[in-house]
Amino acid sequence: MSFTTADLCDLYGEGEIQIAQPVFHSYGGEEHCFGRIRTIKLDEDNRGLVELLRHEKGHGDIVVVDVGGAHCAVVGDNLMGFAHENGWGGIIINGYVRDTKITRTIPVGLWALGTYPRRSAKKAPAQRDIELHFAGVTFRPGEYVYADHDGIIVLKHNAVELASHG
Repeated sequence: MSFTTADLCDLYGEGEIQIAQPVFHSYGGEEHCFGRIRTIKLDEDNRGLVELLRHEKGHGDIVVVDVGGAHCAVVGDNLMGFAHENGWGGIIINGYVRDTKITRTIPVGLWALGTYPRRSAKKAPAQRDIELHFAGVTFRPGEYVYADHDGIIVLKHNAVELASHG
């Protein structure tokens, strides 16, 4: 079943839905996706994200990445290729991306604050499966994120599955 974030906002009240501040731009080949949230916090070091996307099956999940808005690109064409090969639905980054001419051709959703040509530095290990707070939203592992041209929203449950069975 398809969805739009606008329709989901109309269906759910303020206590049920979180709407991210409009700070993200789409850089992936898929501009409409939803899935279960998986989280990772980086300190400008994208090795943990590389390992996640390269070695774990995504099953349509969305990786939410917090880099604290650091000025470095933590995703480019190589990581998007891994995400596609392993079935990830999308990546949402509180940070920056590069190689966007190529990332736009890979059928995975990719939202970020913007682009930046410098790759990430190797600083500290990642933290996975923790609550992340940015853009006015709390991203919790296991909840669901929905993203399209109108924005990014979070619900505690899979609203698309509920609507198709209801």
